[in-house]
Amino acid sequence: MPVTRVTDIIQPEVFTPYAVQRTMELSELIQSGVAEHNSEFDSLASGANTLINMPFWEDLTGDPEVMDDDGETAPGNIGSSADVARKLGFVKSYGANALSAVLSGDDPMKAIADLFAKYWERQYQQILLSTLDGVFASATMAEKIHDITALVGNLALIGGSTFIDATQKMGDAKDLLTAVSMHSAVEAYLAKNDMIQTVEDSKSKIRIKTFMGKRVIVDDSMAFDSATGAAESYLFGAGAVAWGNGSHKDIQQTEVVRKGLSLAGEDILVNRKISILHPRGVKWVEPAAGTAKVFPSLTELETGTNWTRVYDPKAVRIVKFMFKIA
Repeated sequence: MPVTRVTDIIQPEVFTPYAVQRTMELSELIQSGVAEHNSEFDSLASGANTLINMPFWEDLTGDPEVMDDDGETAPGNIGSSADVARKLGFVKSYGANALSAVLSGDDPMKAIADLFAKYWERQYQQILLSTLDGVFASATMAEKIHDITALVGNLALIGGSTFIDATQKMGDAKDLLTAVSMHSAVEAYLAKNDMIQTVEDSKSKIRIKTFMGKRVIVDDSMAFDSATGAAESYLFGAGAVAWGNGSHKDIQQTEVVRKGLSLAGEDILVNRKISILHPRGVKWVEPAAGTAKVFPSLTELETGTNWTRVYDPKAVRIVKFMFKIA
């Protein structure tokens, strides 16, 4: 009996949209509302060039004039600026041997697509954290950081009071914050102190964890030092991050490669991603010498000089909170 191979199972035109859809469904960034995904961002990610310009009008400024029966008003003007996102490109491949465990399933293509979707869901969370490392290393984002790690005793610990201080970095826009990401050790510490609540989402009916009314996103990629108890969290507002899934006619998003020279024969499943995952209001500044490759590496995303805030601080719906747990 002929052996069923990956090439017999994977239909790229079916696999690609399904894997993308499943990644979106699984992503807690999407489900929490932190990342906004829509057709506009997909189109931007699919467009020409690697830099995506997103112009915007600046807010109106200046004091009003006193009305009088003589004289004329002095018209002001409206300024404009641009947010700039950097297109991202990543690729991952797996050989048939790595996928052999799922080939006996009822729907092997679905199983493989689900595994890839879960893989990309984890990777995009890491990509976002690398991006935020760079964003908050920018001098223009210093006022969006609340760092209490140098304080003494309870003043350095995360809790209701210190968390409110962190939200105050948004000023009168702090109610826009809806979610907080943290290491599982931080979530466990808060749970032990009865500060984690569980509520049912009104739409999905899924029970979710909250802290101080904000949805909790648990991710062990978040910074945490078990020796000192120092940790970091990000507070997010809805739509703080723009997420677009792009495509290009010359780039095959899904490809199955048959290695005919292999003695036993081998199939390689390749998955390519062109996307944007951009903190809105903090523009990408292309390095003066240009990047070494077409798309930036995680190290380049983590470089503070590659980012500059262009929105008003309150309009950037992200705050970095640095603290300790006991």
